[in-house]
Parts: sequence; structure tokens; C-alpha cells
Amino acid sequence: QVQLVESGGGLVQAGGSLRLSCAASSSMSSISAMGWYRQAPGKQRELVATVTSGGTTTYTNTAKGRFTISKNNAMNTVYLQMNSLKPEDTAVYYCNAQLYGFPPYDIWGQGTQVTVSS
Repeated sequence: QVQLVESGGGLVQAGGSLRLSCAASSSMSSISAMGWYRQAPGKQRELVATVTSGGTTTYTNTAKGRFTISKNNAMNTVYLQMNSLKPEDTAVYYCNAQLYGFPPYDIWGQGTQVTVSS
């Protein structure tokens, strides 16, 4: 069973930055794509950013221009650099990985709390 370990969450003031990390216990060769999702209190979980095995990235509109997703295949790790943070970014952030299979399937990390104060 592949596991995802998240880190980097914390408390930051509005306008500040954080970098989240997600390390997979499996080689990246088993993973077709990875992404970051977040869930704020009283809201549904939403997609923030994704990166494919080929390096293609996508972002939700609220993250464009502020967040950057990247990966290091040698370290089996994906990152989310978050700049210009706003209080509305406050949420639990979850790492997701899509694994090759028949059919392909998803796994999730346990989440890391990000809190942005005014």
C-alpha cells in the first residue's frame, strides 16, 4: 500500500508564504499524477493544483498566480509553494496521488493544517 506523508503546514500572516511537501512511499513510476486539495470548515473539499507524471500542471482559479505545484521524482515528493496567502486560504490541505492500475485508483494523505491570519 502506497502512503503519502504531508508536511509544511502552519500559521502565517496574510501576505506570507508556506511550502507544503508530500512524500510518497512508492516510486514515482507507480504514480500518474499528484495533486493538492483543501477543505475549509463548513465547505466541501476542493482541488487546488495538480501535476502529471510528464510535468503538466493545472490550478484552480483562486490559486493561479499565487501557488506553484512542482515535483522531485528522485525524492518521490510533490510540493505546493503558496505565496500571497489570504485568510480564505485557511483549510486542511490534502495530498492526492493517482496510481497506475486496472482501473487506476487514488490515495490520500492525512492532511496538514494551513491557517492564515489577518
